[in-house]
Amino acid sequence: MAKKDPTDLSVEEKLKTLYQLQTTLSSIDEKRAMRGELPLEVQDLEDEIAGLDTRVEKIQAEIEEFRSAVSQKKADIEEAAASVARYKDQLNDVRNNREYDTLTKEIEYQELEIELCNKKIREANVRIEERKEDLEKAHELIADRKEALQEKKEELDEIMDETRAEEEKLKERAADLEVKIEPRLLASFKRIRKNARNGLGIVYVQRDACGGCFNKIPPQRQLDIKMHKKIIVCEYCGRIMIDPELAGVKLEKAMDEKPKRKRTTRKKKTDDEAAQA
Repeated sequence: MAKKDPTDLSVEEKLKTLYQLQTTLSSIDEKRAMRGELPLEVQDLEDEIAGLDTRVEKIQAEIEEFRSAVSQKKADIEEAAASVARYKDQLNDVRNNREYDTLTKEIEYQELEIELCNKKIREANVRIEERKEDLEKAHELIADRKEALQEKKEELDEIMDETRAEEEKLKERAADLEVKIEPRLLASFKRIRKNARNGLGIVYVQRDACGGCFNKIPPQRQLDIKMHKKIIVCEYCGRIMIDPELAGVKLEKAMDEKPKRKRTTRKKKTDDEAAQA
């Protein structure tokens, strides 16, 4: 037997199917709500660990840069020391004061260069030790966050294991219902549901008011809803509205009229008694 085209369904059938979809999706939302903030906490921890890993890589790169700088300065020291030794040897062969002064200045310059390089090496070694401490702290923090992440994941997995089978069934039911709804109406419903705080895209009339925003609905509009002739949305919140009976909901009638009759009767009786008196 061929499946019925969603566009061929009556408004009543569309609303009924849409409300069934809403209740199914609400049940899925409830299952997900049981997880609480755990998924977000897991995501936050994963993001934090990823950030710490990046920080570790940056610190390690800085340490390597400082070590490379130290190696370069040591090479510069060796070169300067060789120059000093060479200039000192040349002092023995100077022929005039000018050559002597020039060589002496070069020796002083190279010695200053050696001192400067040694200072740079000391500063770099201090920075290396500082970055090593930062690296150790980062590793400790990563280990702590990974431990917390493992605990959160185990807790989340435990909750998901309890609800996974039922949630999958609900998802399958929702998928079956979506096929029965025409695409345009389904898209509108999903858009309304996405923008609604409580995830309700279709609601039934409760006490002459919208079941989503609780604004009063005029009697004529309530009558139109009960007629099931067209899709009607709340003029305040935009949710699709449905008759409680069509939604399969039985609403108890308010019993506030009887006390009024009793009070009226008692008052009347009191007036009659007063007249007789």
